[in-house]
Amino acid sequence: MFRELRANYNFTTLQHTVTTLQAAFYANRLFNPHILITYVVMFSYSTFKKLYIEGLISHQSFEKIQAAIKDRLFSLEWELKTILYLGVLLLSGGLGILVYKNIDTIGHQAILAFIALISASCFYYCTRFKLPFSWGKVAAYNVLSDYVLLLGCLTFISFVAYLQYQYNVFGNRYGLATFIPMVGLFFVAYYYDHIGILSMAITSFAAWMGLSITPLHLLDSNDFNESRIIYTGIGIGIVLLVTAWATANRKWKAHFEFTYTNFGTHTLFVSLLAAMFSFEHIGWIFWFVILAAFTWYMYQKAYSERSFYFIMISTLYAYIAVSYIVIRVLDVINLEIASIYLGLIYFIVSAIWSLSFLMKTNKKLKTL
Repeated sequence: MFRELRANYNFTTLQHTVTTLQAAFYANRLFNPHILITYVVMFSYSTFKKLYIEGLISHQSFEKIQAAIKDRLFSLEWELKTILYLGVLLLSGGLGILVYKNIDTIGHQAILAFIALISASCFYYCTRFKLPFSWGKVAAYNVLSDYVLLLGCLTFISFVAYLQYQYNVFGNRYGLATFIPMVGLFFVAYYYDHIGILSMAITSFAAWMGLSITPLHLLDSNDFNESRIIYTGIGIGIVLLVTAWATANRKWKAHFEFTYTNFGTHTLFVSLLAAMFSFEHIGWIFWFVILAAFTWYMYQKAYSERSFYFIMISTLYAYIAVSYIVIRVLDVINLEIASIYLGLIYFIVSAIWSLSFLMKTNKKLKTL
């Protein structure tokens, strides 16, 4: 089969594929189905089907590929991880319901002791089997340890919240009640190298700063007419992006860079849009210029890193900003029914252009 590919080869993009397949074949001196499965997965079944349709490989070779795909093992990794994740959430939620329904019979101190015992047991298990600390990426001891650590952090947060709610140990210093979990979560995220815990730590950081960081909650739960909240959101976004830059350049858990950038990008974009919508005294043009500059920065960064995800979200946020300006201009010129028609035409044309732009950009990134 590999000699057929070499003899009939006329696709530049397949040259590396053919060379690698041929090398693997000769290294084993025989047809090894396990190697074939590996490369079928890497280069996709459709690639080999295209070669077969154009007559570049024989029917016999194509049948071997089909047989290899049919007999390959099915991975249950993501299914098991999803079950474990749901199990942790259901367990922590079930404990909360149990406490709520039996609060009068169990007693507050017994509940606190029970929560603390679960949290301490989880951290003990993870610490016992933890690999040595490194500023690089450290693999988990096993799949279970990641979810045990997640349960330990959830119960730790529940413990601190319960202390504050029932005994008011922090008094009116609510910032301290969020600061302690934040510090603890950041420590756990770096010490045990857990990206999921890092996301929780960033959320706690935003709560400490007086802001809910989830992008949907930014729109649903916070009053963006308050300038303090908007400026806080802008500050949080900048801090997270600077942290992402330092993380990548200093090699301090460089694989955390995406998480910081993701939270920072969404927070800063939403905050800048809120500033455009709310701050009439400064002028929406000023905030639009800042948003446009940030969009250009993110586009250049995403393009250099071949990240279609950040190009897509930057395009969507910029589209919202431009659409807001168009609507405002149409409202100012007040052409009555003509303004409505122009607005509809704008949204149709701009939506088509945006989709076309994203599709072309995605194809261009794949060729880099």
